[in-house]
Parts: sequence; C-alpha cells; structure tokens
Amino acid sequence: MKWQACRLGDVLTLKRGHDLPSGARADGDIPVVSSSGITGYHNEAKATAPGVVTGRYGTLGEVFYLEKDYWPLNTALYVVDFKNTDPRFAAYFLKNALCDYQSDKAAVPGVDRNVLHEMEVRVPDRMAQSRIASILSAYDDLIENNTRRIALLEQSARLLYEEWFVRLRFPGSRAVGSAKADGREHTRIVDGVPKGWERKCLGDIFEFQYGKALKEDARVLGSYPVYGSSGVVGSHDKALVEGPGIIVGRKGNVGSVHWSPADFWPIDTVYYVPPEHVSLFLLHTLATVHFQSSDVAVPGLNRGYAHSMQILWPTDTLRSQFEEFSHPIYRQATALRQMNEKARAARDLLLPRLMSGEIAA
Repeated sequence: MKWQACRLGDVLTLKRGHDLPSGARADGDIPVVSSSGITGYHNEAKATAPGVVTGRYGTLGEVFYLEKDYWPLNTALYVVDFKNTDPRFAAYFLKNALCDYQSDKAAVPGVDRNVLHEMEVRVPDRMAQSRIASILSAYDDLIENNTRRIALLEQSARLLYEEWFVRLRFPGSRAVGSAKADGREHTRIVDGVPKGWERKCLGDIFEFQYGKALKEDARVLGSYPVYGSSGVVGSHDKALVEGPGIIVGRKGNVGSVHWSPADFWPIDTVYYVPPEHVSLFLLHTLATVHFQSSDVAVPGLNRGYAHSMQILWPTDTLRSQFEEFSHPIYRQATALRQMNEKARAARDLLLPRLMSGEIAA
C-alpha cells in the first residue's frame, strides 16, 4: 500500500451549497441536504451522484454520502471534484479530516473550505481506498438495514394502534368479524365511544412530572441517555428516572413524544410519565394528542393544559392485548438499536486507524 502526503485540496474539491428556502421547494424525490443531513425533498437537483456533503455551519463534523442526485443547501459544503478519489472513501476521509479540523479550529464558528483545502493529509493508492471504503461501509450498510427494520417494526405497532383505537376496528367491534360467525355480540358504539370505554382527561390517569436541569458541562459521559424535547441530546453516568419511559416536549419541540427503553435523565425542557403509568398504549396515544404551546409569556406546554386533554380510554382487556402484541416488537427494535450503537462504535474506532495506516486494509 502506497501513501502520499499532499493537501486535502489535491484529493477533492469542496464547494458551498445553494440556497433553497422551504417555500421555494416543489414536490419531488430529490433529497435536499443540509449540515444535519436530508431535511426535505425537491423536484430539481443541483449536484449529481455520488455525492459527499458536510456541514459548513450548524451541525459540524458530520459527513453524508448520497447515491442519487441531490440539492446541497448553503449551510453545507459538497464535493464537486473527486480527483480520481474513490467517492465512498472520500466521505470517510473527509469525516476523519474534520475531526482534526474541529479540534485545531475550535474558535472558528464554521468550516472554511479554503482552510480545509490547505490541510496537510496522507492518502493511500486507489486500490487501498476501495478496500478501506468497503470495510467501513459494511458497518454503515448494517446500520442502514437495521434502521429500516426498526421503522417497519414500529410502523406495524402504529398501524395496529390506529386500526383498533382510531378506526375502532378492534376485536369484537362491528367492523371486525361477524356476530353469526363467532357467536358473540358486537361492542356497541355510542357517540364515538365503544361500550366499556371512557373519555378521560390525561390528568385523571396520571400527572406529568417535570424533568430536571442537567447542563451539558455538568454531564459525565455514561450509559444513560439524556432526553430533551428533540430526543436524546447526550448521555450521563446517572439516571433520574427508571425505564422504560415516555418523554413529552415541554419547551422547544412542544408535544414531541419519545420512548426510552432503559433508565434515563429527562432535562427541564420535558415532562415524563411516572414509571408506574408507562405503557406502549399510552406512548401511541400521546403521539396522537394535539399538544400546543399554551404559555403566552414563555412559549411552552402548560402542565394543567396538558392534563385537560381528553383521550379515549379502552377496556383493560383491549389495552393488555395491545401490550402483548407490541412488547415483542419494541424489544426487537431495542435490540437492533443496540446493535447499531455497537456498529457505530466499531466503525468510529476503525476510521482513524485505517486512515492513518495503523491498520492495513
């Protein structure tokens, strides 16, 4: 394997992306890529595949590989000339280079492509590039496949919830089966409420609990996820709440609903459901509630207002049946997420070693 010392600009050429406000986008299947990844779609492409995109402002250090034509936004940089570099290798190469860039240029609030182009780097020959890309992409392909499987699993639980508790086509309802065929009477539905069900306010079932502040500089890297209104925002070496848990956005992403399969720390921008009331039925139900910002002075979700929201509360039997169906699905999804975490850790451990030549491809 031959390695060559050169400038990053000798390996690839980066260019600033193109402006495209949300209101100017037309329906289409062309991915629009920002510093945080695909953020929408459009009917026109500005760059041809294969594509490599990284953040110029906003989310820095992430690199995205595109296998179809795309539109890179102006918050991003994208490769316009691979200069005979393997495109998939170029994505990993750039990600590795940005780690050094960020640590050396911590005071710069963004990525300067001109500075990047002048960085001193080492690259292997084209054959070695392909081998390195093949090793690392095996992890990414596994992660992508698992992510698709997770989405399908969770969709199956969501579709059953909608069938039983939204469309009211549950076992024993008039819309399912036949009274003559199964010998049972159908459940009567009066004013949209099946017999044995109730309309309840959330506050009659449980009380939302406030999360507890945990600033980023106070967190100790650990195994417990830290949840904000946008989802997992970091980790800590201690948990505040026993899992599994349901988290609801109080500030920021008001009304967002998140599921934590393990113990976790909810920060002060969220509410959480008391552990004794947590269920997969309640998780799906809260996702259908139209929570809105209800505090005028400080935009956010008022707890009293949240407690006043009404939901349909089915029979114990039907809720138990839904739990029996859903729990294996969520256990499998959790196992796949854990597999992805291990795959990412292994990939990120290999990346700098392969790029430095410490490990031969």
